[in-house]
Amino acid sequence: MPPNDPAPAAPPSDATRLSDYDYALPPELIAQHPPAVRTASRLLHVEPRPDGGPRLSDLGFADLPSRLRAGDLLVLNDTRVIKARLAGRKASGGRVELLVERLVDAHEAVAMIRASHPPAVGSTLELDGDARATVLSREGSFFALRFDAEVLALLERAGTLPLPPYIDHAPDGDDETRYQTVYARHPGAVAAPTAGLHFDDALFAALEAAGVARAFVTLHVGAGTFLPVRDEDVSRHVMHAERYHVPPETSDAIAVTRARGGRVVAIGTTSMRTLEAAARDDGAVSSGWGETALFIRPGFAFRVVDALVTNFHLPKSTLMMLVSAFAGIDAIRAAYPHAVARRYRFFSYGDAMLLEPARARR
Repeated sequence: MPPNDPAPAAPPSDATRLSDYDYALPPELIAQHPPAVRTASRLLHVEPRPDGGPRLSDLGFADLPSRLRAGDLLVLNDTRVIKARLAGRKASGGRVELLVERLVDAHEAVAMIRASHPPAVGSTLELDGDARATVLSREGSFFALRFDAEVLALLERAGTLPLPPYIDHAPDGDDETRYQTVYARHPGAVAAPTAGLHFDDALFAALEAAGVARAFVTLHVGAGTFLPVRDEDVSRHVMHAERYHVPPETSDAIAVTRARGGRVVAIGTTSMRTLEAAARDDGAVSSGWGETALFIRPGFAFRVVDALVTNFHLPKSTLMMLVSAFAGIDAIRAAYPHAVARRYRFFSYGDAMLLEPARARR
């Protein structure tokens, strides 16, 4: 098993307040539906200028191959979103809604539960799909549950897609397809790795023709991704752990890319967290399973990732801190108002950025 979160904790930085990661966003810029074509999204290229400020280039996502180099390696998260929302009742008759956070085994899962009163440990929940679950334990917002049916099969027949709370419509057939990457393989996520939603087979063919290779990791995005940062001092925030897997062929591909002078381009923050969590001191990436609660914020020492493709993130979120750590907080403070002024679409179904690091990793 690879080491868990070997990177050092972030040293103090000037951006330690939650308010440092806020920005004004008109509600109408929150994308409620995907574009008709995956690659029809826009792409904001953010790169450092030699004289200090960021260079901001307004592009289409289909322009991505022209901004990469032959010999670069894309690393994508191939997790598959499950139908993680499930309704039911307590023995008292009160309604409950489960949001499955992670699968423990075929019959056990950890979930967040919405109810007028939280269910007691030892109680039984009657669930849609003719199933029952026993509450084994509780830790904070999360409940350990034992199901009398296989969890994945139950969710597939009775669950609903867990669209993010800022999307204001119920999941429909379009969401079933489009809130999933074209390369999703391993079921277990409750939120999509949204930077990957912009890719289709034609774009992958163009990238391959440009000499850009690709490899995969798996990180099952958990329900903790929806939890807000509540403390104004961001250093006190505790990340929720997520399980990941790095295949040996991905570790090998990164080593080959490094030897040839190519760059590792993370597609999405989940791919970045996986790679940096699995990184060794020498920058090599260990293969195998691991669990990470890595909190990437300004001051973090990146070991693996040379460029990042990511969507626009919620104000005051840990992902705003991550992109500020990578591209530099001044670059992000310039990029987000630029995107708002030019009417980019935000969040899961929105547009994307290609971020170059504030300082070269090597």
